[in-house]
Amino acid sequence: MAKDHPRVAACGDVDELNATLGEVHAPAPGTDLARLLLGVQRDLFAIGAWLADPDGERASKRAKAAVPAARVRRLERAIDAREAKLPPLRAFVLPAGTPVAASLHRARAVCRRAERSIVRLSHEAEVDPRIQAYLNRLSDLLFVLARYENLRAGRDEERW
Repeated sequence: MAKDHPRVAACGDVDELNATLGEVHAPAPGTDLARLLLGVQRDLFAIGAWLADPDGERASKRAKAAVPAARVRRLERAIDAREAKLPPLRAFVLPAGTPVAASLHRARAVCRRAERSIVRLSHEAEVDPRIQAYLNRLSDLLFVLARYENLRAGRDEERW
């Protein structure tokens, strides 16, 4: 398969997202944020495995590569829990703030690129729709986490 094939691009974008999330939580292992992101990283490995083996040719790995709907609901619960503590969003905010918040904003942008790559792939190959749903909710979670980290640090959001 060519390096510029949509499947290879999608795998690469998911891998980059996973590495970016590792950078976000590396400075603070053991925190709630790190535990949440470690779970997400495991999910991203499952997504990468599914993308790399869409036909399940490696059947022994297929179950581990599944992305059940419960994983999407877990993201939604994490969004709701933090969003409940945030002030309502009344303006666009710049992707800035504390180093952790800025890194979360960067991860959100990488996540959206990975989502676009997977949508592009879905135009020519079957893609489990739960993967698209997962990445869509993950980008929302990363935005909320960035806002939450700024709030937790007492840092005002930069409005546009």
